[in-house]
Parts: sequence; structure tokens; C-alpha cells
Amino acid sequence: MSKECFIYNVTVKVSAQISKEWLHWLQQEHITEVMATGCFTHSVIMHLFDLDDTESVTYAIQYHAESLTKYETYIARFATALRQKSFDKWGDRFVAFRTLMKVVN
Repeated sequence: MSKECFIYNVTVKVSAQISKEWLHWLQQEHITEVMATGCFTHSVIMHLFDLDDTESVTYAIQYHAESLTKYETYIARFATALRQKSFDKWGDRFVAFRTLMKVVN
């Protein structure tokens, strides 16, 4: 029987004006900080490709956790501070929607 896996999915709609700078920050700073918590095994960034990117660009960032406990630890100990850092840097130029998924196969 395979081990459980949970995916913390963060879908972010970013103003087109800052999208390149934001993506660089995401890759070089934010994901590095999230992964340094030890709660996730790896992450994947996806660009939602079939949307009009004229005014905003949409990404889905998936963080893979090997247990529900790891995810819950992230939410309880780290999520608030890391979210605040995002708002401090980017203000209202992005919107994020978060979901938790369990891998079934």
C-alpha cells in the first residue's frame, strides 16, 4: 500500500505589471522559505496557460506533504508569517486561493 500524499495548492492571480518580478521572488525567496519549514517534500509551479494574461497572470503552486500532520504543522506554525511577508511586499497586486487535496492514486 502506498503512502498518503497531500497537496497544498495555492492559486495566485498576479497583476501583469509585476508578474515577472513576482515570479522571480516566488522562485528565489518564497518557495525557498516554504520548503525550509520541512513540511513539504517538493513543490511545482504551474502557469494557467489558457487564460488571457493581459491584465493578470495566474499560477498554481503545489506543495507536496507526506502526511496531513506535516500540512497542519505548516498551517499552525508558518503560514501566517509567510502570507504576511507576501502582503507586505506585494500589497493588493495579487489574490490567492488555497486548497488542500489528497492524492488518491
